[in-house]
Amino acid sequence: FEYNRTVRDLLGDTTEPALSLPSEDVGNGFGNDADTLSVSSLLAEQLGTVAEGVARRATDTPEALARLAPCASDVRAENEEACARTIVERLAPLAYRRPLAAGEADELLALYSVGRTDATFAAGIATVIEALLQSPDFLYRVEWGTPDPERPELRRPTGDEMATRLSYLLWGTMPDEQLRRAAQAGELSTKEGVRAHAERMLEDPRSRTTIRFFFDNLLPISSLADLERNAETFPTFSRAVGALMREETQRLLEHEIFEGEGTWPAILTAPYTFMNGPLAEFYGVSGVTGDEFRKVDLDTTQRLGILTQGGMMAGTTHSNTTNPVVRGSFVLQKLMCVTIPLPTGDILEKVKPPDPYSGKTARERFSQHSEDPTCAGCHQFMDPVGFAFENYDAVGLYRTTENDVVIDPSGTVPGELGDVSGPIELAQKLAESEDVQRCFSKRWAEYAYGLTLRAEDACTGQAIRDAFKASGYNVKQLLIDLTQTDAFLYLAPGQE
Repeated sequence: FEYNRTVRDLLGDTTEPALSLPSEDVGNGFGNDADTLSVSSLLAEQLGTVAEGVARRATDTPEALARLAPCASDVRAENEEACARTIVERLAPLAYRRPLAAGEADELLALYSVGRTDATFAAGIATVIEALLQSPDFLYRVEWGTPDPERPELRRPTGDEMATRLSYLLWGTMPDEQLRRAAQAGELSTKEGVRAHAERMLEDPRSRTTIRFFFDNLLPISSLADLERNAETFPTFSRAVGALMREETQRLLEHEIFEGEGTWPAILTAPYTFMNGPLAEFYGVSGVTGDEFRKVDLDTTQRLGILTQGGMMAGTTHSNTTNPVVRGSFVLQKLMCVTIPLPTGDILEKVKPPDPYSGKTARERFSQHSEDPTCAGCHQFMDPVGFAFENYDAVGLYRTTENDVVIDPSGTVPGELGDVSGPIELAQKLAESEDVQRCFSKRWAEYAYGLTLRAEDACTGQAIRDAFKASGYNVKQLLIDLTQTDAFLYLAPGQE
C-alpha cells in the first residue's frame, strides 16, 4: 500500500509494483508492526527486482524522462551531467523525505556515471533510481530526532520526520510540497502545528484511501472479489457480486466518516447502506438501477449497520455453510479485543468443523462445542455471538429458515452486553459498548504507531481512549487526536 502510493507520487508509476513482493507478517493486523517485520533474502531480492522495473518504466521513453526534469527532454553532451544532477537533486530529497546531506548528491552522480558508461543517459538515470528505491532511507522511516528545547531529555522528530509521520498516517504516502514547506518553516515543531496540518490533511481526498486501507485490514472484506460459492446452492452469487459487496462496505464507511455523523457507533447502527443496480438485484431490493452506487434505506427489521451487510457475513464464512465460530471470533477478537488462544495439541484434534449433516441448523451442528468440556472453554464465548448472525446465509442474504427449520438467532455476548434476540439487537448493544469503543481506538493506535500496544503502552492507550470518548467516538477526530499524544510527538526512549 505505502510502497505503491509512494512510487506513484515520486515517479508517476501506477502499476502497483509492490503487489509482486512476498507476503509479510501482518503482526498488528495492518502489516506495519515494526517489531515483527524483517527482510528475508527473498524480500531483498524482490525489492531489487521491483526497483529495476520501476526505474525502467521511469526512463524508457523520452516522455517519461521529461517528467523527471524538463532538461531531460533535450539532453546533449554539453548539458548531460548538469541535467543528471538536476534530476538527482530533485528526486533524492523526495525519496529520502529529507534534505540531502553533504556529498550524497555526488555519490548518486557517481552511480549515474557507472550506469551511463557504454550506455545511455537514460540507463544512468535508471541506475540512480534503482539505488534510491533500495536505500534504507527510502524503504524505512529513518528517525534521528532533535532534542526538545523544553524537555531536553526527550527527542522530537525533526520537521521532515514529523511530515513523514503525518503523511504516512493520513495519506499512506510521502509528504506533499505543502507539508515539506511546513517542515522547513518549523510549523511542525509544535503540537498545535501538527494538529493544524492533520486537520488540513483529513480534508484532502487522499485521506479517504487510507481509511479504506485500514478497514480493508480490520474487516473481512478485502478478499470478497475472490470469494467462491457453490453455484447450484447460490446461483445469484459471483465474484463480481463479492467485489460490489466490498464497495458497499467502503462506501458506507466513507460517507458516514466524512459526510455523516462520523462516529463508530453510528457506523455500527447505520439504517442505510449503498447499492447499485446489480447489487440491489442480488439483495432483492427494488427501485435501484444503474452502475452508480447510491444511498438506500434498510429494512431495519432485517439489517442494521455495517456488521449486517452481506459482505461482512460472506467474508466471515469460509464454505457453503455458515460458521458461527468464525463470525463470533471476528466480533470478539477484532471488535472487542478479546484474546482467544489458538487450539493446540489434543484440543486441535477435537476442534474440527462439524459434519454438515449432523444437524439441520448451525445451532444444532455446533452444539458439540458447548457440550464438550475440551472445547467449551473458548466456544462458550464465540459460538453464542455467532449464532446471532444466523439470519444471514453463506453469501450474506437474509433468511428466516435453514433446511426448512425456523432459525433461532438469539445469542449472548460475554460481559456486560449479555443476551441478544438477534443481529439487530447485537448491533445496537455493540454500538453502546465501552469495550467496543476502546478496542476501536486501540486498533487505530496500533495502525498509527506501527506497533502492537502492550502493558508498557498503557498511558498512551488510556490517553487515546479518553480523547475518543470525549469526541463522542468520532473517527476523524480520533485520527487527529492520535497525532497529539507523546507517542506521536516524541521518539520512543532508546529509538534515537
